[in-house]
Amino acid sequence: MTVPDLSHVETWLFDLDNTLYPPACELMAMVDERMNQFIQRQAGLDPEAARALRREYFLEHGTTLAGLIAHHGVDPAAFIAEVQDVSMDCVQADPPLREALQSLPGRLLVFTNAGGSYAEQVLARIGILDLFEDVFHIEAADYIPKPQRSTFEKMIARHGVVAEAACFFEDSERNLAPAADLGMTTVLVGDHAAASTAPFVHHRTATLTPFLASAKLKEIAR
Repeated sequence: MTVPDLSHVETWLFDLDNTLYPPACELMAMVDERMNQFIQRQAGLDPEAARALRREYFLEHGTTLAGLIAHHGVDPAAFIAEVQDVSMDCVQADPPLREALQSLPGRLLVFTNAGGSYAEQVLARIGILDLFEDVFHIEAADYIPKPQRSTFEKMIARHGVVAEAACFFEDSERNLAPAADLGMTTVLVGDHAAASTAPFVHHRTATLTPFLASAKLKEIAR
């Protein structure tokens, strides 16, 4: 197995859902179901039609929320408060991940399309909230989601990120395209990662912790 060379990386960017915790906990399935219920009520659709519309908006706009704002004038704060109000009992503390993150030289940031309160709750449940300098969430992005390039540029400007010295970890392949275009190193995370042939995906791993633990990192003078 080739050791990933990340010795140039000074800023570590992580997506949240299905990246910093495994999809097996099904947290996003609960959020998706609450979205379906919201759409049923908002658009007067049956469950099947609501699921189809949620997926359509996600693919077209980057998030379901962005589509609801564009086509239905939905209040984004109210939407987030409702659909991300789910039980987090399935999210468990992850000491090996914490250890791997602590070993990374430089700054750690979360870059997510989720809401800020939800993101902080999830990170706290995993036991890693204190390791991150900040969370760039959907509110900070003015509700314009990844993969919009303008959102990447806004995150970079807010945090003074040097793209060529940054590495971005994501479970969504399409969200890595603008990152690579801006000069970041990209890592696709998840069981689907090995099958990716996208040229903008530089590294692939099924799970985050072993990848971080095996990577070649910048040496810090002591």
